[in-house]
Amino acid sequence: MTTPEAEQSRPEERLEQAVRAAEQALIEFEIAVETFRVEVENFSRLHHQKLGPMYTRLDELDAQIAEARAARTGDPEDLRAAREARARVLPMPGVEELFHGWMDGEGLFPEAVAMLTDQPVRPPERVRPSEEARKLYRELARKAHPDLAQEDGERARREEFITRVNAAYARGDEAALRELAAEWAAGPPPAERRPTPSEELYARLEWLAERKELLTLVARNLEDSAIGSMLKMAPDDPDRLLDEIAEQLLIDVAKKEAELAELVG
Repeated sequence: MTTPEAEQSRPEERLEQAVRAAEQALIEFEIAVETFRVEVENFSRLHHQKLGPMYTRLDELDAQIAEARAARTGDPEDLRAAREARARVLPMPGVEELFHGWMDGEGLFPEAVAMLTDQPVRPPERVRPSEEARKLYRELARKAHPDLAQEDGERARREEFITRVNAAYARGDEAALRELAAEWAAGPPPAERRPTPSEELYARLEWLAERKELLTLVARNLEDSAIGSMLKMAPDDPDRLLDEIAEQLLIDVAKKEAELAELVG
C-alpha cells in the first residue's frame, strides 16, 4: 500500500524521468546533426578542391565566348553580356584593399571622418563637476563602497553600483547622481521567488523542446543546401559522385572550348 508521501512524489519523479529521456534524445539528435554538418563541410571542401578549377575554367570560357561574340557583332546587348561575364570571373577586392586603412569592421576611422568632413580630430572636452555633484559623489562613495559588504553577492552589487556612480561623476552628470542616490536609498530589489522543483523541470523541458526545434531547422538547412542535396544523392560513396560531376564538367568544358574556337576561328 502506498503512502500519501509516495503518491505526492510520483508526478515529480515522472517529470524527472521525462526530462532525462528528453535530454538523452536531444544529445543523440545533436550528435546526428553535428555528424551530418561535418560530412557536408568535408564534402564541400573536396568539391571545391576537385571541381573548383573546372568551374573556374567554365566561367573563363563563358567570358571569352561572350567577349568574342561582342567583338564580332558590336551589339550593345552583347557588349553588356560580355562585361557581366568577365565581372563574374574577376575576384572582388576586400574592404581593406579598397579603403587602405580608412576603415575597418567598425566603420570609418575618426581621422578618415575628419578628413572627409574637413573637421579636425578634437580631444574630448574636460569636465569639471559642480560642487553639488562632488557632494553627491562623496556621499554615495561612502555609503556604497564595496569594502563595506559582508557577502560576495552584496560586494558585487556595490561594485556594479559604484561603477555607474563613477561614470556619472566623470561626466559631471548631477541629475544622474541624484537618481543614483535615490536608487541607493530605496535599497536592493526584493529577492525573486525561486521556482519550485516542478517548475524548474517544466522549464527544462521547454528549453529542450526549443533546442530540438532549432536543431531541426539547422538539419533542414543542411539537407536543403546545394552540397547537402548532392551528398544525399550518394551518402555511401560521395567520391563516386564527385567523379561523375567531374566527367560532366569535362564534357561541358570541351563543348565551350569548341564554341570559342568556332567564334575566334
